[in-house]
Amino acid sequence: MGSLIYGTSSIEVRFDDRVLAHLQVVFSAKLRRGESFFFSWSDDPMAGEGRSAAWIHPAIPVYFRYSGSRPPALNKAWLEEMAVAAGSNQGLVLQEEPGGAPPR
Repeated sequence: MGSLIYGTSSIEVRFDDRVLAHLQVVFSAKLRRGESFFFSWSDDPMAGEGRSAAWIHPAIPVYFRYSGSRPPALNKAWLEEMAVAAGSNQGLVLQEEPGGAPPR
């Protein structure tokens, strides 16, 4: 499990490295163009049941910390789905990977 660390207050959210790799690609594409968007996810049951959301903005620092040393293969269909969602009024709502993760 890696972490997404956001903002100067260091909000840290834990995600699987595979999820983080996909988020990094989508975030970087949006932020490189100077586009802001909402990102929301279901909280880990250990943190309590619920959902969280963050306004992702180019002026706010974001840091991806991976627990593993090898980058995972990326799922093009998932990346496209995430990119479309990030551009919508609802924003990027983290969903399960379509078709499941490839074998390791």
